Amino acid sequence: MKHFPTRRAVLGTASAFTLMALTACGGNVAGGAANTSNYPSGPVTLTVGQAAGGSTDLIARALAEGATESLGAPMPVVNKPGANGALATKEVAGKPADGQELVLLNASLITITPLAVSADEAVNIDDLDVIAGLSQDDYVLVASTDSGFKSFEDVTGAGRSVTFGTTGVGTGSQLAQTVLFKQANVNGTDIPFDSGKPALTAVMGNQVELATIQLGEAMPQIEAGKVTPLLVFSEERNSFLPDVPSAKEAGYDVPVAQYRAVAAPKGTPQEVKDKLLASFQEAFRTDAYKEFNEKNMLTPKEITGEEVVTEWKGYAAKYKELVEKHGISLSGNK
Repeated sequence: MKHFPTRRAVLGTASAFTLMALTACGGNVAGGAANTSNYPSGPVTLTVGQAAGGSTDLIARALAEGATESLGAPMPVVNKPGANGALATKEVAGKPADGQELVLLNASLITITPLAVSADEAVNIDDLDVIAGLSQDDYVLVASTDSGFKSFEDVTGAGRSVTFGTTGVGTGSQLAQTVLFKQANVNGTDIPFDSGKPALTAVMGNQVELATIQLGEAMPQIEAGKVTPLLVFSEERNSFLPDVPSAKEAGYDVPVAQYRAVAAPKGTPQEVKDKLLASFQEAFRTDAYKEFNEKNMLTPKEITGEEVVTEWKGYAAKYKELVEKHGISLSGNK
């Protein structure tokens, strides 16, 4: 005896096919129809576009550790370095918008790297849902002890060409140092490095006289007297180096810092974003996370995703204006 499907079964099957079709053609049903009550459905992966052991990686691991308990799921950190984080960010942006895949964003990838690469290589923040801002990591211009530079006035008054290290194409370090030297009429030879650590090592060994390094990396050598801090690039003096003037205070329009945030693929359901934000805010309140920021010279910048987008777009416009005004090429192509 044959069994024919009931009307309810037929309608249910049709609805399932409609949902599948919407998903396949990019129709995002996450906003209202998606069932988010069982989120998270498993581990929530936090991808970092930089190598293990660096500032961005350490921030991701501290955040993941603090958020795991309140989220109710493990948050493994996966490192996929390349192109200043562009490869990892684009990969996560293409994942399902279900909150199971997140990425740790560096502001320089959004605000500075597009000034140094083609439009196809650049990352657009509008392709992501930013969940929360995390912290601010300031840059400091340091000099080798053998250079004799004790202040930035010593550099501008040297009357000679200097050697300086940069930490990579499209980084805040490169932008800050290049714009500063243009504004101050400092001439020099640019020695490129892949990151802050080898650039700092080169300053310590007097292979270069100057380099702009993230404060968390440079501070141990500053405290040990192995390099001399000349300027910080934050809007105001950094609380960890209260005796070192900011570039802005010294008369130069170079407000550059590294900011970080956590983001999800575009179209992530609001309920999921709210749960993620709550778990991150819980992490921010823990003593362990606060001590981590203090130890690594990070200034909390724990703002909403909307505020992150507004601020970062403002910085992108500012940096674009600066490089155009001074005729600077961050890509190395004159």
